[in-house]
Amino acid sequence: MKLLCTAAVLSAAATVSFAAGLPARSLSGNYMEARTADVYTGPCFANGELEINGKEAVFGWKIANGAWKGVNIAGLGVVGVVRSQHTLGDIHRPINPAVAVLIVDSRATAEQRTALVAFAKSQAPDLLNNVVQVKSAPIELTVENGNIHGGAARLTAGSLAEVSTRGMTEADRHCGNEDIFYPPLAKLEHAMPAYALENFYKGDGLDETWSVRFRRSSFVGTFRVSAE
Repeated sequence: MKLLCTAAVLSAAATVSFAAGLPARSLSGNYMEARTADVYTGPCFANGELEINGKEAVFGWKIANGAWKGVNIAGLGVVGVVRSQHTLGDIHRPINPAVAVLIVDSRATAEQRTALVAFAKSQAPDLLNNVVQVKSAPIELTVENGNIHGGAARLTAGSLAEVSTRGMTEADRHCGNEDIFYPPLAKLEHAMPAYALENFYKGDGLDETWSVRFRRSSFVGTFRVSAE
């Protein structure tokens, strides 16, 4: 099936580019997220979900290279899980209180664990300003063929949380007016919307768990940020 590529690329306003003047000290790697509402959709579908769905999300980073404030965290991951009062990304609700659980890589040392928490909070400050628990689990994020444009990837945080995706296809268009309705939850260099085959959280701390499959609710992306 034909993958949707051109329509799926985020506009420059929705991405962060460091093509010119990369900082000497930077962190880079891959990112994934999935929500309980569609992110690649038309206004009619999005309006129908507003204030009903999309208040929960799983999102995470896998650091390929770099250190945070002098602490090497290459090869490690961190996952955020949030539940908000309103639909995430609703521009009409700029104040959207949320509670969050952070899951740090179980391979991290105490120093690395602190660095991973600080890094995650810096990349999604509004969502992670009320972290009620910090958990530990083995974290993996793999992108098929190393190419985010294919859309096939998988993020796992032990048995606590998982997001797995495939690329969007023409068959995923329902109204013909689909576009990126909500931007990613974190600061990214580049991102592609993807189709969520799995999106679950089975842990505690949020007074809620979920398993929401087969939705146009994900992003697969890359990040590159200054770590100075």
